[in-house]
Amino acid sequence: TAGGKPLSAKMAEESHEELIYMAKLTEQAERYADMVAFMKKVATSDTELTVEERNLLSVAYKNYIGAPRASWRVVNQIEQKEEVKGNERNVRLVQSYRKKIEAELANICKDILDVLEKHLIPHSGTGESKVFYLKMKGDYHRYHAEFAGGDERKQAAELSPTHPIRLGLALNFSVFYYEVLNMLDRACQLIKQAFDDAIVELDNIGEDLVNDSTLI
Repeated sequence: TAGGKPLSAKMAEESHEELIYMAKLTEQAERYADMVAFMKKVATSDTELTVEERNLLSVAYKNYIGAPRASWRVVNQIEQKEEVKGNERNVRLVQSYRKKIEAELANICKDILDVLEKHLIPHSGTGESKVFYLKMKGDYHRYHAEFAGGDERKQAAELSPTHPIRLGLALNFSVFYYEVLNMLDRACQLIKQAFDDAIVELDNIGEDLVNDSTLI
């Protein structure tokens, strides 16, 4: 609670400017769950976000999901080691805890994807903002695919070359090669391959995806 009221009740009384201020405050305090709550309130106001506000939203969710993603990787490695040892009792214990973390990850991914699909993408007024949101959408589908199993992972892997999520992931990956690894040639190769693959399938693109895919 804050001032005797639940955080959600206090947020409902705050202005847009106050929500942004509180998001910046909670970022500095590394209280990312609270930062997400403040920025989600801004993001679901169905107005065009500024560049600063988009970045705050991205930082909030990226840090919020960062801890459970790291935890999942550690627990997953421990599970594999216990399987090698043949310790079935410990494997069951680790699997149970891994599933708890996966449920948390799934909820975070679903939360931001709902915000993107229902509010931000439909109300994006510029090509720049729409590409930003589509790239973000691709990021969280990728995060979900990291721990998803069976049909969910297969479905993510079988997106058509023209699907905006697949194109967004290709763009994301090429940016990583260029900005982080400083491999311009590899970055250009990746994005050119994605473009060429999409062109081949252009006639088969669904009407509901054509605008997003063409924009990317």
